[in-house]
Amino acid sequence: MKGQSISAKKMADHREIIVGEGLPFVVGSLILCLAAFFLFGVWLAFPLLIVTLFVTWFFRNPERSVPSDEKSVLSPADGKVIRIEDIRASDLLGTPAKKVSIFMNVFNVHVNRIPYSGVVRAIEYKKGKFLSANLDKASTLNERNAVVIRMEDGREIMTIQIAGLIARRIVCWLENGMHVKKGDRFGLIRFGSRLEVFLPVDVSISVNVGDTVKAGVTPLGTLT
Repeated sequence: MKGQSISAKKMADHREIIVGEGLPFVVGSLILCLAAFFLFGVWLAFPLLIVTLFVTWFFRNPERSVPSDEKSVLSPADGKVIRIEDIRASDLLGTPAKKVSIFMNVFNVHVNRIPYSGVVRAIEYKKGKFLSANLDKASTLNERNAVVIRMEDGREIMTIQIAGLIARRIVCWLENGMHVKKGDRFGLIRFGSRLEVFLPVDVSISVNVGDTVKAGVTPLGTLT
């Protein structure tokens, strides 16, 4: 199918060790570091070298071994589970759901992954504030990007990328109609943020508040 070929091409473009959107930051900080070294010496270059190494590490894009369990729904983000709750129908889903909120600090891998295979039914971006992403009100007030994936059985899963206090850019590589696979990379949020997952109400949640999760590896729950 056409959608499948588009999906495979776009996802293959994001397997680099350092995610492409981070290269301008890496190169820019390296140039500043070298300029400082030649103009002012080691005393100023060294702190900029530390910044360069941190920025390079922040935009790392590691390979992950995706679990083979067909019914498991995987975490779309690295970070810490800060909230689990039942919600009423949202504007995009239209049905009740279980919501798992994950907070990503600046030390986490920030490349996001598909929680379950299916077809992208909707993408909705909304401008907003840049409150600290660990606050509950950030869920509704901050800049965010929602992606709805329709699974083969017709049920839907939604992920919402939410910008944080430092994060000022949400990146999403998906398009409506794309066929995506569980564990595929689909975007990132720069410099600390939050990601929320809306699961069908009959999913058996397998994480607790306070748990540390890894994108494309940690099961958040099991489909029934």
